[in-house]
Amino acid sequence: MPPAHESRRLAYVAVVYNPVKVPLERVREAVAIEERRRGWGRTRWYETRRDDSGRSAAEAALAGDPAALLVVGGDGTVRSVAEAALGSEVPVCLLPTGTGNLLARNLGVPLNDVEARVAAAFADSIRAIDVGIAELEEEDGSRSTHVFLVMAGIGLDARMAESTSALAKKHLGWLAYVTPIARSIIANRLFHLEYRIDHGRVRSTRAHTIIVGNCGTLTGNMLLIPNAIVDDGLLDVVMMRPKGRFGWARIGTRLTVQGLARRSRFSRKMLQGAPDLQSLVYAQGRQFEARFEVSHGVELDGDSFGRVVRVRISVRPGALKMLGAPKTSEVRAMFRP
Repeated sequence: MPPAHESRRLAYVAVVYNPVKVPLERVREAVAIEERRRGWGRTRWYETRRDDSGRSAAEAALAGDPAALLVVGGDGTVRSVAEAALGSEVPVCLLPTGTGNLLARNLGVPLNDVEARVAAAFADSIRAIDVGIAELEEEDGSRSTHVFLVMAGIGLDARMAESTSALAKKHLGWLAYVTPIARSIIANRLFHLEYRIDHGRVRSTRAHTIIVGNCGTLTGNMLLIPNAIVDDGLLDVVMMRPKGRFGWARIGTRLTVQGLARRSRFSRKMLQGAPDLQSLVYAQGRQFEARFEVSHGVELDGDSFGRVVRVRISVRPGALKMLGAPKTSEVRAMFRP
């Protein structure tokens, strides 16, 4: 039987897929099995283009009013599809095949189970998650608005997105980021900014990296933002402002302990007793605004969006429907010792 979210006619799934590193035949076989088993209509397939990462393919898919969108690709493809799907009633299902797959990791979605992810696209287990909205202003005054699901980054994160080629990520995975990270840490250039959270007072500071997160966990179970929850209606801001290599060492130690704290009661106690770091500052709210003296690169979910002098980042609670995504309590249970 078609699920409740598609009862007007024979339901079908639209697949938006990035052709790079995708086990396409395996996906097609799994889709055919689910079509027959559930009595759904023929699945429609939309390949992404290199120049838009999936936005055009998603718009074409949505025009046919599918029961669900199955997104086969990495975080960049998912972000582009979400941008097109925002405001529609069509739910999205992830079949992660990218380098980082950070949204899938934070949602507790399996990374290597094609059949399970395809089956989820034909099911009716919906979870609404928050969407980040980034309004960007460049030096010439031009403005643009984009969505993100994982994190927006200014500083180290943006330099990683700018200086790491798609070819390197394809062949080396996360090892491709080692060189840009090392260069950025050694240089340790801090920049000045004025910012405010929600409608609070404007503050002035210097920082090396700013991350505005909808999710908190990076690859390798590194917990960057402990309080980030993908459906709490809030954004979490972290500023890295280390003083030299010793400051970076303290940040690295804290992030390692935060990752271990998910699995170890001892590590959680150690984290609770650890003093706050001046080089690692956290804040939480519904909107983050910042202005920079000089332009800086910005990235959204791992993709570069050029250089900006001003940003306004806000959250749209529960704006995207996800299929086959465990609830927050179920994800937390995965990390209990």
